[in-house]
Amino acid sequence: MEFLLVTPQARPGVALVQLNRPKELNALNGQLVREIRDALQALDADEAVRVVIITGNERAFAAGADIKEMAGKTAVDMFLDDRFATLEQIRKFRKPLIGAVSGFALGGGCELAMTCDMLVASETAQFGQPEIRLGTMPGAGGTQRLARAVGKAKAMEMVLTGEFISAHEAHRVGLVNRVAPVGQYLEEAYRLAASIAAMSPVAARLAKESINRAFETPLDEGLHFERKNFYLTFASEDQKEGMAAFVEKRKPDFKGK
Repeated sequence: MEFLLVTPQARPGVALVQLNRPKELNALNGQLVREIRDALQALDADEAVRVVIITGNERAFAAGADIKEMAGKTAVDMFLDDRFATLEQIRKFRKPLIGAVSGFALGGGCELAMTCDMLVASETAQFGQPEIRLGTMPGAGGTQRLARAVGKAKAMEMVLTGEFISAHEAHRVGLVNRVAPVGQYLEEAYRLAASIAAMSPVAARLAKESINRAFETPLDEGLHFERKNFYLTFASEDQKEGMAAFVEKRKPDFKGK
């Protein structure tokens, strides 16, 4: 892959996917978005991988879409290219996905970050949807996921002014899980990933699926979906191992089966 570095076992059970267009501040061109999709699909099928961290570098997670690539396109060009469909394939990644963000996470970069299940940010991280400054608007979930994450009023302010928010502000409004110093943010993401990787991969997938369903369905339907997934865990060896370990007062050894 030209613009991506993938380490399937960066830590036990934890893969690292690193955006690698440093001169362009990891701007998301079509090829990079496709490479992210392809890497996550491969990691989804890798039974040794339980959690994935996606990151950039200290200067930028991703500073937005590649404007030079988009500037001359027509509405029909954008419709036929439909890179947003590729981003939706990224969103459907089944395993826990943690974003480790430092520096800029703007426009498409912020939208990519919001496809993650959890975010760990460095103290220098900045989040924003500045598309309106270019005469356009977010098109890859920026108006939808941001509103669900931070609420209508804050989303309106960010999208309609194009202003950025800091890591600490993002943590305060619920966009980010944890904030760490620049030299420690990736290690903090590894710590979070390790705690998840120690759990049952079967239960983790079903729980992730159920939480995501909460944002897509009425409460009654979400509760029904959750209950079915709960029952399904009792068909797994992990559930038997987890409860046996609890009764026997020992640490469980989850196999993902």
